[in-house]
Amino acid sequence: MILGNLYEGIPNQLPEELLETLIENLGLRIERILSMGHATPPGTWCDQDQPEWVVLLRGQAGLRFDGEDTRILNPGDYVLIPAHSRHRVEWTSTHPAAVWLAVHFREA
Repeated sequence: MILGNLYEGIPNQLPEELLETLIENLGLRIERILSMGHATPPGTWCDQDQPEWVVLLRGQAGLRFDGEDTRILNPGDYVLIPAHSRHRVEWTSTHPAAVWLAVHFREA
């Protein structure tokens, strides 16, 4: 059995975004991501080999896909990011910290 709380252990300061793998098995990885004012570096795009479903649990964030305007995410907002869909995090809130849950999986 694995027991935890997604809101526990959030530090007051984070020099870098914190990614924690909560479970990984058979092509599935679930992560908690903590962001405090973090963003994808300028001129950089994320381009992943697998789809990712992500939900913002706390805080706010700006998410932009290549060729689109920035979307503002609030708690409860989620998005399915297809494999090889260029995207970037433009900004994240600091108080409260942005708490994300990300699910990476293989396509069927």
